Amino acid sequence: MTWVENLLIIVGLSLDVFAAMECQGSLVRKVDKKHLSLVTVIIVVAHLLALDIGYFLATLLSKYGDTSEEVFIGHILAVIILFGLGIRLIIKAIVNEQVNEHLEQHLGFKRFIPLTGLTGIYTLVAGFAFGFIGTTIWQLLVMLAIALVLFVVSGMYCGFRFGFESKRRAYVIGAILLIVAGCDMVLRLIFNTGV
Repeated sequence: MTWVENLLIIVGLSLDVFAAMECQGSLVRKVDKKHLSLVTVIIVVAHLLALDIGYFLATLLSKYGDTSEEVFIGHILAVIILFGLGIRLIIKAIVNEQVNEHLEQHLGFKRFIPLTGLTGIYTLVAGFAFGFIGTTIWQLLVMLAIALVLFVVSGMYCGFRFGFESKRRAYVIGAILLIVAGCDMVLRLIFNTGV
C-alpha cells in the first residue's frame, strides 16, 4: 500500500472520531483544556492499541502462507473491510442520530469510554485490513496518532462553536475516503495481476 492509501484510510477512520467528539463538544459551556488533553491521550492510546492488535492478528493469520493466491485473498479481504467501514459511515450519515443537546458542566471520563471502545472496534478491524496487505505498522501508528490528536481536538472545538450539525458531512467524507482507498486497491490488484 502506498502512503496516500494509508493516509486516506487513517483520515477516514479519524473522521468517525471527529464526529463523535463534535457531539460531545456541543454539550459543554467551556472546553476544559486539561480534560480535553486527557481524553485525547485516552482515545489515541486506545486506538493505537486497537490498530496494533488488529494488525498483529492479521499477520498471524497470513503468516503461514506467502503464495500469490493467499496474498491476493488478503488484499480482497482488506478491500471488503474498507468498503464495509465506508458503508457503515454512510449508514450513520443517513440515520443521523440526533443528540440531546443540553448543557453539561463537565463531561467526565466515563462518557468517553464507550465512545472510545466503539470507534476503537472499527480501528481494530482496519488493523486487520492493514495486516492482510502487509503495510508497515510504524508508519500507520504515527499517522494515526497525529490524525487522532488533530481530529479529537478539532471535533471538540467545532462542536463547541457550531454544534453537532456537521457530523453528517464528517461521516460522508470519511466514507468516501475509505471507499476511494478500497477502489484504489482494487485497481492496483487488477493491473498488477493482469485480471
